[in-house]
Amino acid sequence: MKRNKLSYKVGQFFMFAGPAAVLFSLVVVVPFVYGLYLTFTKWDGISPQKPFVGLDNYRATFADSAYWHSLMLTIIYSVISVVLVNILAFFLAYLVTSGIKGQNFFRAGFFIPNLIGGIVLGYVWQFVFNRAFVVIGTALTKAESSVPSLLSTPNGALFCLILVSVWQYAGYMMLIYVAGFMGVDQSLKEAALIDGCSKSQAILHVTIPLMRSSFVQCIFLSTTRCFMVYDVNLSLTNGDPFNSSVLAAMHVYNQAFVYKQYGTGQAEALVLFVICAAIGMAQVYFGKKGEVEA
Repeated sequence: MKRNKLSYKVGQFFMFAGPAAVLFSLVVVVPFVYGLYLTFTKWDGISPQKPFVGLDNYRATFADSAYWHSLMLTIIYSVISVVLVNILAFFLAYLVTSGIKGQNFFRAGFFIPNLIGGIVLGYVWQFVFNRAFVVIGTALTKAESSVPSLLSTPNGALFCLILVSVWQYAGYMMLIYVAGFMGVDQSLKEAALIDGCSKSQAILHVTIPLMRSSFVQCIFLSTTRCFMVYDVNLSLTNGDPFNSSVLAAMHVYNQAFVYKQYGTGQAEALVLFVICAAIGMAQVYFGKKGEVEA
């Protein structure tokens, strides 16, 4: 049969998947391979020559204390943000699936922050922290001079980054949890209540185990987003005060495009990618391993 021939199957594949495969190669594969090549060169982004330096860029990466400080700061930021995002998203999802009046309106309202671009979001919240909160804080404390902005201290700047990220990501993760709540068989929850479970016990012992796939997806997405965050970091703090809030993605960008050390920047980006990929895959593996089926 013609349909069983290898040439026919190959032709069908390229007809349907070919355009997507070409675009994926041009946008992802080729830049990744070229970036990997740059990690072995010393290039300033302008010169046509790219001298081969071997593993020097990787040695420079492991010797760069500022990079490892930014990575540690990113880990702290990511851990706190991921925990808060998922806790808030879960409770918002529970709220908008509990049958309250106007729950569709609340779903849309909670999701809207995710539609705002990170650059715009950062500048809006920068105004809130530097102006609105300062005025409110001064009025409440009745201080003779203005209270300092949260963005003026290292710990305050990190707190602001976490707060804005939680506010932005929680609505998106909420939708995944909403799908998880709606995917749990109502009869199982009713059976648990009939057997004497309270509502909280039914959620803890029936609903949450059956929503494990939703938790895996949300934790994976929020982790990768937090590890790669750049736009909010740029517009909200720009690494200030005194480069104390520079996260890993911003450090990599500055290394390549500000300091014109493309080879070292690419090496640091590759290390960041490997760390993020390892954390993401480990989280998905252990999360999927314990999934419960209804």
